[in-house]
Amino acid sequence: MSAIVILLILLALLLTGLPIAFALGGLGLALLLVNDLSLVIVPQALYSSIDNFILLAAPLFILMSNILLKGGVGRDLFAAVQTWVGHWPGGLAVATIVSCAIFAAISGSSVATAATIGVVAIPEMIQRGYQPRFVYGLLAAGGTLGILIPPSIPMIIFGIVAEESIVDLFLAGIGPGLMLAGMFIIFSILYAKFSGAFTPVARATWDERVRATMRATPTFVLAAVIILGIYLGIFTPTEAAGIGFAMALILTIFVLRSITWAQIKEAVIESMRTTVTILLILAGAKVFAKAITLYRIPYDVSQLIAANINETGLFIVIVCLVLLVMGFFLEALSMLLIMVPVLHPSLGGLGIDPIWFGIMFVIMIECALITPPVGLNLFVIQAVAKSKLSDVARGVLPFIAMMLFSIVIIYLIPDIALYIPFKL
Repeated sequence: MSAIVILLILLALLLTGLPIAFALGGLGLALLLVNDLSLVIVPQALYSSIDNFILLAAPLFILMSNILLKGGVGRDLFAAVQTWVGHWPGGLAVATIVSCAIFAAISGSSVATAATIGVVAIPEMIQRGYQPRFVYGLLAAGGTLGILIPPSIPMIIFGIVAEESIVDLFLAGIGPGLMLAGMFIIFSILYAKFSGAFTPVARATWDERVRATMRATPTFVLAAVIILGIYLGIFTPTEAAGIGFAMALILTIFVLRSITWAQIKEAVIESMRTTVTILLILAGAKVFAKAITLYRIPYDVSQLIAANINETGLFIVIVCLVLLVMGFFLEALSMLLIMVPVLHPSLGGLGIDPIWFGIMFVIMIECALITPPVGLNLFVIQAVAKSKLSDVARGVLPFIAMMLFSIVIIYLIPDIALYIPFKL
């Protein structure tokens, strides 16, 4: 009962508009005071939450994605992919998803992916006769690939909170990420073919393909270096983030010459704000996690699940329903930091692989990114397209259904997530 009361109080605090960092930290502090527990835990939790070498990867990936965003890398990437698949039925939609998947393999950020590709793809697709709602939904959903295909900032946070291997999480995200991108592509082709709501694009000449591909090649190389470097064990995720940031600077300043010093300054300031926000939320979540641990809430929840739920499938269904509802009220990082400490202790008793669970959790976070009223990608696409939020929200509905269906597939075939990190 105490777990339900605490979660209701937390939800009430969040609904008042109190920032998530202060809601988590403040409630954790209050719980310690009520039971007259030692407050030494608070400064220890605050310090330990940011004293983590692996966590350094998050601000570096954020900074790298902002540099690439300001440098207009998405424009060259989309142009190159379009020359190869643009003449297909729904070719521009296919080019959009492929571009999102490639940029996701660089940035680790859903918002950066949606914004970078959306700026280029939305006007181009609407000009070619695609229905606006479909375009908005496609970009909002395509952007979510940024946190599933590695590198992924939420996976870094999940790995730290759950004390699981971030490298294994990254590698486990490749299969589901490619599967989800493939589902979006097939849907786009079928939608375009049966609705006819698009203007065919002429097949690009080989000269156009070569020129566009050559300009985008450094971007492809950057994505390959990050993924292969982590997979082959050449460098850690944190080192990959640092190398990626350095390569992003070289790419945008010296190779493409597409970024100014003023834009670099903007990217640094925006990255600093995002990083500070994440660190504050992590610090508040650490205090809250310590408090609920002392209240034995994770243990009680684990015991409750063990006594009443003995089927893995039922547990996953309940977790997905809870996360789906929470996604209407909370943003992605908040869901992760609140629920993972509570649910993680129950996984062993049900025989659930924590890496597999992390991938499932990230997919549900993706749904939260495109469900109103707080879905961040919805607001990003609305701002880029200057459209109504209702149009974007309606456009994402079929993509949410595909995301939920992908969880069913991954549940039935766990190797989609686990083959690369553990069997390849």
